[in-house]
This record gives sequence, C-alpha cells and structure tokens, in this order.
Amino acid sequence: MKNSEPENIGAHSRRTFFKSLGTVAASAATSQVRAVAAEIEKANTEKIIGPNAVPVTLNVNGSQLKLLLEPRVTLLDALRNYSSLTGAKEGCDRATCGACTVMLGDTPIYSCQKLAIEAQGVEITTVEGLANNEKLSKVQQAFLDKDALQCGYCTPGFVMSVTALLKYNPHPNADDVKHACAGNLCRCGTQPRILQAALKAAGVETASRTEVVDYV
Repeated sequence: MKNSEPENIGAHSRRTFFKSLGTVAASAATSQVRAVAAEIEKANTEKIIGPNAVPVTLNVNGSQLKLLLEPRVTLLDALRNYSSLTGAKEGCDRATCGACTVMLGDTPIYSCQKLAIEAQGVEITTVEGLANNEKLSKVQQAFLDKDALQCGYCTPGFVMSVTALLKYNPHPNADDVKHACAGNLCRCGTQPRILQAALKAAGVETASRTEVVDYV
C-alpha cells in the first residue's frame, strides 16, 4: 500500500499536467484564430480609395493646398501639374537624380517617389518656401554668391538637400555636405561650387580653386 500511493499520485499529476497543457494550447489557438478574424474584419471594413479622383489636402510652405487627385498621383506631379509650384524638377522619375527633392517635415525626400495622398498631414517645404518676404534664405544666397549653378535644373534639389542638412547639423564639414548631397546629381559638373556654397551657408568660408590668369 505504501508503494501504490505515490504511483497513484504520480499518475494523477501527469494526467493533470497533460490536461492543463491541452487547455492552454487550445486557448492559445483560439486567441490566434480570433486575432486573425479581427484583422480580416478590419481589412474588409477599411475604406477603399480610388481609382477616381479624391480630395487631397497638402500643407505646403505654410499654406493648405486643396486638390482633387487620383490616388496614383505622385507628390511631384501634384506640385508641378496641379499647382503653380514648379520648383521641384522632374529628372529621372526613378529616385536617382534628386532634382525633385522637397522636405517632408525636416526630412529631404524624392517627391517623385511619394504619393501625394500619403503626404497629407505633414508639412511640406519646397524651394519656393525657403525665401522670407522675398529675402532669400542663407542657402539660396550662398548658391548665388558662389555661382553654384550652371543650367540650374538640379539647383532646387541641391538647395533643399543642403537646407535639410543644416537643420540637423548647423556646422557640417566637407564630408558631411558630400554625404548629404550624395543623392543629387549635377550633370553640368558644378559640384565644387555647390560644396563651397553649402559651407558658406554654414559659416565656413573656403578658398576658391579657380585661378584668374592676367594676360596683360
């Protein structure tokens, strides 16, 4: 009798353990099923937008821009073709040239890769919004002072990238500027002067490598 009691107790404990384990597993499975069902129900109740034009409100340069756009319209297309803000340029349309750079909040982005409908609710700054009462920003003025442009097509994108850099890092060095502008291309080859302009806007004057030859 002394040996049978521990065996019964052990058997009872094992049965209890396995029953408890089965209950826990069943409860977990039920919870997962309910969670999946809830997600499916949520997805089914979400509002489908498009393909027709829908109202879109963009906060651009401190003002609200109310447009009627198809959901497929990019932010660049909305700015250039549905408003008068043509500062951002369309170059590659594949996020490689940087000509379309604008700021979403304080972050520079390729506007050709952002849907306008996704840019709602965030402050958007274009190159037109940098000047204050027709007074150029320090970055814009530095680009003029250093003659950091040729054809000018890429210039708004560079100005926006440098402006964003100075918001995060008011005192960048040359490597910081090169990194910030790595996503911008100048096919005219004005990068040395763009670098000088960026450093001047940061308060760092650099000597120009341009030599003036006097033939007289």
